[in-house]
Amino acid sequence: MTNDTVLAANGLGKRYGRRWALSDCTLSVPAGRIVGLVGPNGAGKTTLLRLAVGLLAPTTGTVSVLGGRPGGNPYQLGRVGFVAQDTPAYPHLSVADHLRMGAWLNGSWDRGLAEHRIAQLGLDPRQRAGKLSGGQRAQLALTLAVAKRPELLVLDEPVASLDPLARREFMSAIAGIAAEHGVSVVLSSHLVADLERVCDFVVVLVASRVRLAGAVEDLLAAAGGRSLEDLVIDHMNPDNHGTEARR
Repeated sequence: MTNDTVLAANGLGKRYGRRWALSDCTLSVPAGRIVGLVGPNGAGKTTLLRLAVGLLAPTTGTVSVLGGRPGGNPYQLGRVGFVAQDTPAYPHLSVADHLRMGAWLNGSWDRGLAEHRIAQLGLDPRQRAGKLSGGQRAQLALTLAVAKRPELLVLDEPVASLDPLARREFMSAIAGIAAEHGVSVVLSSHLVADLERVCDFVVVLVASRVRLAGAVEDLLAAAGGRSLEDLVIDHMNPDNHGTEARR
């Protein structure tokens, strides 16, 4: 792993009983990018990201994040912000309670940043999370991840359950955060159109294997006028046995 790589997997696999959720995955994710991780259901995207943040331990192979073992120590945990699927929140806790919890759990917590984002979003700190809309809960979860001041943000299908307007606002927030704070982002989604708005690097994962990886600009330049969505769908096709591509 080099300074230009934030996540590296080599022969990575995770097995539950007799079932492999991820097997023989080899991948390199560049630093300083907003990386879109896309693939069909069952490709192993969620398992890969959970391994990357230390929520799961590998069965086989290795994974390294920011040069270290995922979740290996408090310092390493603090370097990565994570938003899980469905952007979970505690329904009976208020927005302010969530911020206090974030401050208690994270030594590098940026209180000013968290409070500024909540005010900018127009969220009432007294409002219980269970009363927030899906888009508001997603923004709250993103605030908790960003206020850690991480070097890497890992987002697992955060917009899958949101309406189009909430999805657009969330993706715009990610682009703004990456630009303002210089944080690397790995974002999984099956909504290629949403990724195309903000991602400058894309990885297509099919059956645990990387089918396509490269800078969006380079991939489109070599695609002969085809859209990113068409290119991604083509590589997700199980009948396409093309070799891994990198640009």
